[in-house]
Amino acid sequence: MSSALSTLTSVITVVLVIFAAILHEIAHGWVAYKLGDPTAKQAGRLTLNPAAPLHPFGSVILPLFMAIAGGPVFAFAKPVPYNPANLHHPRRDEVLVALAGPACNLIQAAVGAAIFNAVYDASALVLSISGYTAVFWVLKVLYIYIYVNLVLAFFNLIPLPPLDGSSIISPFLSGKARVKYYQIQRYSMPVLLVALYVLPLIGGFDPLGIYLDATAGNMLNLMMGI
Repeated sequence: MSSALSTLTSVITVVLVIFAAILHEIAHGWVAYKLGDPTAKQAGRLTLNPAAPLHPFGSVILPLFMAIAGGPVFAFAKPVPYNPANLHHPRRDEVLVALAGPACNLIQAAVGAAIFNAVYDASALVLSISGYTAVFWVLKVLYIYIYVNLVLAFFNLIPLPPLDGSSIISPFLSGKARVKYYQIQRYSMPVLLVALYVLPLIGGFDPLGIYLDATAGNMLNLMMGI
C-alpha cells in the first residue's frame, strides 16, 4: 500500500471510529433516559454534535496512533453522564444501559454489512455507472466501518473499568464477590495498558489481539459471508 493510500485509510478509519464511538455514548444516554434518568438529556449529550462527546486523546490521538500502527483501532469519547439512582429498576437497568453501547456498535456493523453486501452484489451495475475507483472506496469505507464497530463492541465488553463489561458484571455480584471485584477493578487500567502495549512488544504475546480475532474477526467473517 502506498504511503498516500495508507495515510488516507488511517484518516478514514479514525473518522469512522469517532462517529461509531459517539453513537456508542449516545446509546448509553438514550437508554438511560428511556429507563428514567434524564441526566444525559439535560446535559445536552444526546446529540450528534461531535464537540460534546469528543475526548482529545481517546477520540483522536489514540485511534490515529493505532491506525498508523496497523492494529485493531478503537477509541473512547467522554462518557455520557447518568445517575443510576434515577433508573426505574437500578440493578436491571444498569446492565441495560451498559449493554446499549456495544449493542449500538453491533447494529451499526450489521447495517454496514447489509449495505456492503448489497453494493458488492450489484457491483457489475455500479461499475458500469461509476467505475472501479468509486466502488472500491465505497466498499473499503463500509468494510472499515463494520470492523471498527465490531472492535468497539467486543473491546467494551471486557469486564474491566472503565469499559462497559464491568457495569454488566458488577450488578450480578454481591457480598464478598462484589467487594473482591471492586478490589480487582483498581488495577484495571494497568492491566489494560500491559495487555495493549507491554505484552505484544516485549513478550510477543497479544491477548487482546487474540480475543478480538476470536470475536470481532470471526463476526466480521460471518457478516461478510467469508
